[in-house]
Amino acid sequence: MTSKQYLHYVQAIFLEKGDIEMAQGQMRYMRNQFEFYGLKAGQWMAISKDVFKEKGILEREELKEFSRLCFEDVHRELHYFALEMVQKTLKKQPSNFIDFLEELISTKSWWDTVDWLAKLVGIHFKQYPELIQSTTERWMASGNFWLQRVCLIFQLSYREKSDFGQMKKYILQIASSKEFFLQKGAGWALRQHSRTDQAAVTDFVENNPQLSALTKREAMRLILAKKSQK
Repeated sequence: MTSKQYLHYVQAIFLEKGDIEMAQGQMRYMRNQFEFYGLKAGQWMAISKDVFKEKGILEREELKEFSRLCFEDVHRELHYFALEMVQKTLKKQPSNFIDFLEELISTKSWWDTVDWLAKLVGIHFKQYPELIQSTTERWMASGNFWLQRVCLIFQLSYREKSDFGQMKKYILQIASSKEFFLQKGAGWALRQHSRTDQAAVTDFVENNPQLSALTKREAMRLILAKKSQK
């Protein structure tokens, strides 16, 4: 089965199982940036699992070709399907797969796929930590705020292994930005790190008044909640 045949197979199933009324609501929620088949997350995930079992998971260049075809389609569920397949193969990928993850981050970008890809980038960086500095510095300098957001949040699952110094450096680099997704991402990263080092996050927020109100609010949410319970 070629990549195009695989895509047509998935398209047919998604079309058959979709719900037009549900799709309209999904499109409104995503500001009408994408079309939808009208499948809930549980539905397309279950279908994906069945398709992978029946048709297999593509690898190497076929995986890239198939993913690109999915992202060329207007339906968001196909983008999700491609990312699900990428995720299944991630731990087998060579270090230069980061270039393909970057391509996906920059393709039809919105928070749903970008945040998913940030998680995949975090996993990939754990396998190839030598990539972290050069890649994130390049992304921060790119001017692409989606790539910058990934630099802020890829460590969300790192806990005690987070590089807080790097996190702070990148947050300060975008501190003057009016971009909602950067302000929110910075606060999210700090809030998650507060689970590990509450004092360090508090100190950083208090000593950097240039941080946006949104970043500060998100960063301090768990800390203030704990204080209110005392």
